[in-house]
Amino acid sequence: MLDDRHFIKDCIENKPGAIDRLYKRYAPMLFGICLRYAASNQEAEDILHDGFVRIMKHLREFRGEGSFEGWLKKIMVNTAINQYRKNQAGFGVVSLDDYHHAPSHEDDLVDQIAAQELFALVSAMPEGYRQVFNLFAIEGYRHKEISEMLGISESTSKTQFLKARKYLIQQLMQLKSMEMDSYKSKRDAHE
Repeated sequence: MLDDRHFIKDCIENKPGAIDRLYKRYAPMLFGICLRYAASNQEAEDILHDGFVRIMKHLREFRGEGSFEGWLKKIMVNTAINQYRKNQAGFGVVSLDDYHHAPSHEDDLVDQIAAQELFALVSAMPEGYRQVFNLFAIEGYRHKEISEMLGISESTSKTQFLKARKYLIQQLMQLKSMEMDSYKSKRDAHE
């Protein structure tokens, strides 16, 4: 925290190189957040840029309550959500009552996949699913908060999350099936 106060003070005082040091220290971590919400690398870069503009604009408002890194992450998530709202064509309203999900052994597939593969699968989700999945499963927001952030009903947030889980499980099953087919082909070739 002491080091963060130093960064903040130097940036507020416009000391030479302070903003560059702040950017170099936190941009890689914040870019990861942007990638989770963006449809492309270019969009993630735009979100990162807009987020850093907001960070610098509001830097004096950081009160030291909680971690500086957490404050930065919150600004970046909010910037990504604002970008999403600008681009949003609409979710389409679906009631949670119209969708049912029963947990199964397939849910365990998530535990068997590498982080990079999971990131690729989440990035490939339809945008509405991806936004809600990121906010709920990764950022830890409640569906009520998500509904307010995205301008959707709480029921739609829950439904989008359940559909995202189902999508992810289907993709994981497909991935594991392809791996098994590849393994069987290699085994058969050696016999």
